[in-house]
Amino acid sequence: MAPTKDTKKRTQRRKKDPNAPKRALSAYMFFANENRDIVRSENPDVTFGQIGRILGERWKALNAEDKEPYEAKAAADKKRYESEKELYMATHATE
Repeated sequence: MAPTKDTKKRTQRRKKDPNAPKRALSAYMFFANENRDIVRSENPDVTFGQIGRILGERWKALNAEDKEPYEAKAAADKKRYESEKELYMATHATE
């Protein structure tokens, strides 16, 4: 017999610490943030989902040389995140 909704245990998510460092952005996210307004101005009548689809197609169309600046930003942001996380873990490990 399959469990009904009433018998399932509900798990609660842990509250996120507002002081925790923000995750690093990917190269695609740097590209999307930079180009979202351009896509929106070129296509004023498209929906939110369609904007994401257009951005994804443009990202796939880029060659490795064009993706390089975004990947460099992503690598720098990853280093930032790792250093902030290390500091955060060191200060919050005693709690």
